[in-house]
This record gives sequence, C-alpha cells and structure tokens, in this order.
Amino acid sequence: MTNFRIDPKRVAFDIDGVIADTMTLFLDIARDEYLLEGFRYEDINRYSLEECLGIRPDIIKAIIGRIQDGNHQSALKEIEGSREVLTRLGRKYAPILFVTARPYIGPIMEWIQRLLPLDPDAVEVIATGSFESKTEVLLSRGISCFVEDRLDTCFLLEKAGITPVLFRQPWNREKHPFAEVGNWKELESLIEF
Repeated sequence: MTNFRIDPKRVAFDIDGVIADTMTLFLDIARDEYLLEGFRYEDINRYSLEECLGIRPDIIKAIIGRIQDGNHQSALKEIEGSREVLTRLGRKYAPILFVTARPYIGPIMEWIQRLLPLDPDAVEVIATGSFESKTEVLLSRGISCFVEDRLDTCFLLEKAGITPVLFRQPWNREKHPFAEVGNWKELESLIEF
C-alpha cells in the first residue's frame, strides 16, 4: 500500500490504543492499586486480557471499570505524537471524529479536550458500546478510513467498505492485509494535508 493516502475529511479514530495509552494505565492501576507486579506492556499480546496476563477476570473487569469511570490515581497518557497530529488535523478539518467501543463517553471526552488545544466543537466522541457498532456510526458519517488497534474490528470495517489502518500494538501481531502504522509520525505521512 505504498500509494495509500488518507483523506483528512473522511478519517476517524479509535481512542484506546490509538490516542490513549490505556494499556499502560491498566498496568499502572494493576501495580499501584491492586499490587500486581511483573507485567509488561509487551505481555499484552492478545486483545482479551484474560488470555495473556493471568490476572483474575473479576480484577480485570474492575480495573477496566475504573478506567472507563476515570476512577484511578495514575494518569492516562497520550500515545506519543497523537496530540500534535490531531491538533494539526483539527485546526484544518474539524470536527475530528472519535468512535470508541466504550459503553459510555464518561471522562474520556474531557481527557481528549484537555489533550487537544482545540475548540470543544472541533472534537466529537461517540461511544458505541460494542466493536460491531462502529461501522454503522462511521458509515452514517461518511467516513471512509478508520484508525483502529483491534484487528478483529479492522476485518469488520473492511467488510463494510471502510478502509482500516491498523495502529500496531503487541495485541494485533497477526497476519493481515491492512495498511499499518507503528506511530503517529507514520500515520501523519499518510494523511493528505
């Protein structure tokens, strides 16, 4: 896909694992608030945390709930480079659309607004509650390209006629046919500014 280009007016973004370093926050909460140590980011080699971390499912659920509610002491950090690229995009092609499988927006909207030095109306966040519901939202908004870290979602997007760009993470290292980026500098090089 060397000639692949992203139309900045028709692209949208996932949040967790693409702009928000949610898995580092998960590990920070596990360590600091549940005293679970010895886990590294690279250990998260499956999207299903139960399959790769050896942490009890009830604790995983509790930590994820704390992340969604914003009820944690550790800070949620951005994935390096996301602020700069999204700010550039938002100043020229607002509003930027974020579509998340989170069940509700919760504090993530405020986090994004603090992250990006843009007018509040330059950012739109939609929580679908499921990965499968993302395609319907994207199609209704005329989105032709979506940046996503969950490989299974990329296959759903492609089937619906939306071009996925896979944001490389340890949990999506399986063979796939999609354009892939390893960081925001690589993603920026694909956007037709």
